[in-house]
Amino acid sequence: MPKEIRLAKFAGFCYGVKRAVETVKKLKLENPQREICVLGELIHNTQVIEELDKMGIKSIHTLPKKGSGVCVVRSHGESPEVFKQIEQAGFEVFDLTCPDVKKVQQQAIELAKENYYLVIVGKAQHPEVIAIKANALQYSSNVIVADTIEQIQPYANGLKTHKKIGVVVQTTQMISTLNEIVTYLTSLAKELRIANTICQSTSMRQSEAIELAKDSDLMIVVGSKKSANTTHLAEILKDITKTIHIETEKELDKYEELIEASQKISITAGASTPDNVIEKVIKKINGKGE
Repeated sequence: MPKEIRLAKFAGFCYGVKRAVETVKKLKLENPQREICVLGELIHNTQVIEELDKMGIKSIHTLPKKGSGVCVVRSHGESPEVFKQIEQAGFEVFDLTCPDVKKVQQQAIELAKENYYLVIVGKAQHPEVIAIKANALQYSSNVIVADTIEQIQPYANGLKTHKKIGVVVQTTQMISTLNEIVTYLTSLAKELRIANTICQSTSMRQSEAIELAKDSDLMIVVGSKKSANTTHLAEILKDITKTIHIETEKELDKYEELIEASQKISITAGASTPDNVIEKVIKKINGKGE
């Protein structure tokens, strides 16, 4: 029997990533003589970063003391301090922060200004979260980051004393993580204000993948291991059916037996995974790969 292979509708680039990649390419094409660099990786995808590098759009991880040309702020955003540093180094700033990330930053600022003890639900070392926290810290020192209840517990007395607690969420977080933390905070707060800032693309991608997983022998999640939304997808699906997380079609060789034994295979992909990477995975499963 031929295998049944399904591709999720909400797989691959979200609008924020698509906007960032298309805009930075256009910027270079329109300014071929200007130096254009991105602070950090524009998106979490090796193939895209290599493509940009070939176009002359370099990823830099440390700001030079003196620079020239254009420095792009990636979709994850940056702190106000970093924006100043880019300008002081002599670059023109080109801000490609995702609009959904901007909304989280603004919600965090408003809660901090209104004297809420701010809890940012997310990964502390993720660049998006670092920028959200930095924006909030301009207005209040009562800001913590957590993606487990255990990480909040050391601050429980301070949160209880403060009474007013505000919550924002990293755009690519899992709704289950938010729900667990909100349930815990409810026991501490007299007033709890929650801004569910998980982006719509992430919510739809997760919901659709869950439904596919319920009727699949195997789920294949395609995307960078550094991508938060992609790793969260794999985490969610592993509890429902057999799931593998790969970056490219080459990794499928490690799972030949599992693929052979699976009749219904569904494929989804993270928000920073290009279509051509997904297509190569499907071709290889179909036996049409190189």
